[in-house]
Amino acid sequence: IYLFTTVDGVLDFSRLRLNTLSVDSISDEKKKDTRQLYLGYNRLASLPTSVAVFCNLEFLDISNNGLSSICEDITRLSRLRCLLAKNNRLVEASLPKDFGSLPLEVLNFSGNRFEEIPLQCMKLLRLHSLSLGGNRLTSIPSEIGNLSRLEVLYLGGNLISAIPPEVANLPSLSYLVLCDNRIQSVPPQFTRLHSLRSLSLHNNLLTYLPREILNLVHLQELSLRGNPLVVRFVKEMMYDPPSLLELAGRTVKSRNLPYSPRDLPSNLLRYLDLGSKCPNPKCAGVYFDSCVRQIKFVDFCGKYRLPLMHYLCSPECTSPCSSNPQSDADSEDETSVPADRLQRVLLG
Repeated sequence: IYLFTTVDGVLDFSRLRLNTLSVDSISDEKKKDTRQLYLGYNRLASLPTSVAVFCNLEFLDISNNGLSSICEDITRLSRLRCLLAKNNRLVEASLPKDFGSLPLEVLNFSGNRFEEIPLQCMKLLRLHSLSLGGNRLTSIPSEIGNLSRLEVLYLGGNLISAIPPEVANLPSLSYLVLCDNRIQSVPPQFTRLHSLRSLSLHNNLLTYLPREILNLVHLQELSLRGNPLVVRFVKEMMYDPPSLLELAGRTVKSRNLPYSPRDLPSNLLRYLDLGSKCPNPKCAGVYFDSCVRQIKFVDFCGKYRLPLMHYLCSPECTSPCSSNPQSDADSEDETSVPADRLQRVLLG
């Protein structure tokens, strides 16, 4: 006999040291009326098949059990909106094949043993919140871009080394947590995350941020502490001189020399289309493969200075802000983010 707690629509079997779940003593009416089921802090090694009798279940908490598998019967819960399965022993093989058919809106698999985000999760197209913090993830699958309704993505405390550009395909994403990983760079495609309000990147391996991060107009909180962000301008960097092909291409583009498909073979036409304009407003140059990376510090909220990477066409082409470590605050083309745009920048 279980000493469980019951109120309208809620069954609480938490902290009862259960190894299994017997539903014989629960009336058919109660099974039908149950909307929330709490099974946390027990000793369940596998999700009991008996959960399927709660046909109208919308919320299921199976956290802190030591679960190593989730039964196929969970896919019969056609109204399940929220699944909390934190702090168990789940791995990729623990999920049933049709797990992606559930109508889940909130899924929390934090504190498990996943080395990859299960592809079944990438089929949960109704998801608003996905949490897999504190696992053993080494990457983020490109299929993450399928979750177009996602508003919260929590992947902190893993072993992730790179952010795929497909993350930028999440138009509703408001909160992105990637702290305590091994991330070295942020993709410039992040400029498409127009709904992003909070970005947590602390305790990674970042040395700079892309200039495009300034386009995140709704960003209010940016956490960067614990990263090896540069503290002074990089004045001397490795530079490979441009090839004869690039020198010729630079001349054609910078002097606006006319050309057409009748003048050049197709490979040279494609090459000329790849030219990039030097971002220095006082330079009219272009570059192709050979460029100089420089760090530009941008003022955030009048208090914090963040290093953003940009590219110049040659070592001689120094932008006004990079000629003097202190001059960027006074240069005419200085970019700044007003205090009402970004409320918190956490550097230390």
